[in-house]
Amino acid sequence: MKSVLVVKLSAIGDVIHALPVSYAIKETYPDAKITWVVEPPAYDLLKDNPYIDKIIVFEKKKFKSFKGFLKNYGPFSKIIRADRYDASLDLQGLFKSAAIVWNAKARLRLGTCNMREMSHKISRPVIGPNSNGHIVERYLDVARALGCKVENVVFPVEITERDRIGAEGAMQQAGARMENPYVVLAVGANWPNKRWPTRYYAQLSDWLYGMKIIPVIIGGGVLDSTLAADIEAAAEIPPINLVGKTSLKQLAYVIQKSQAVVGGDTGPVHLSAGLGKPTVMVMGPTDANRNGPYGQLENAIEANRPCKYCWKRACPKGLECLSVIHPDEVEKKLLTLLKNDK
Repeated sequence: MKSVLVVKLSAIGDVIHALPVSYAIKETYPDAKITWVVEPPAYDLLKDNPYIDKIIVFEKKKFKSFKGFLKNYGPFSKIIRADRYDASLDLQGLFKSAAIVWNAKARLRLGTCNMREMSHKISRPVIGPNSNGHIVERYLDVARALGCKVENVVFPVEITERDRIGAEGAMQQAGARMENPYVVLAVGANWPNKRWPTRYYAQLSDWLYGMKIIPVIIGGGVLDSTLAADIEAAAEIPPINLVGKTSLKQLAYVIQKSQAVVGGDTGPVHLSAGLGKPTVMVMGPTDANRNGPYGQLENAIEANRPCKYCWKRACPKGLECLSVIHPDEVEKKLLTLLKNDK
């Protein structure tokens, strides 16, 4: 196996789940050249990864209009076809990833167990032993079908000295030092159904201060800034706010130096689990068996509702899905984790 193309485009949490595939390939085929196609938001996660030799950025927005498609299809195809691939792994399983794989013309084309949008016509779905298990293992089943041993599950995230300096600077500007114990609160999520109520985060923040632990809010974008402002307004003592103040790699370092991370089914929380940090995930529309914190599913707290696992972005019943998970449940879980971490 001399050259392998991996296609996993987005979102950030999904790319994190797929990271062990790069390590698994190099573990078995150390001389193989791995090329990974990704969309811009998750590019930073792959940068400097010692197990990825080449990164191709797919800018989907350039292909949305007919004119844009005609203008960009040829140049992008040329980039894809610059190498000859022995195998391609479609870990996205959608039309857009299938089109990229088709362009690559690899001799062997493998995909995940849940291929959609006719992508199974381009790549052979791998129905492995973990087809009903965690998404990380489903991706690794594709690597196993390639002949990879998968003796160790490693999430390679290369944090540079520049990332460390930037993260420490962001913390200091926000009013905290990394030398002091802190817990990260990942308050955002793409789906409204995956977001824990801001009033609960405010209660948890005050509880952490009472435990002499600094609460640090993370996130990015306008929505997360709004959520952070609501939490600051509701808390007795405002938590440290890092929303929009770090890059992904800087955020990884903030998480790496923390005592624990709390949040919903979202990218930074999956990053925490991948980095091996104690991770509490509050869940409702998605289930822990597939999407919980990898390697520590016992730290997932699922909403006690008959309609959980609905996989709906917004609740069709108009319920605040995760409101049935009260702060005291998270506090109890955190107490155990913080004691074990000492």
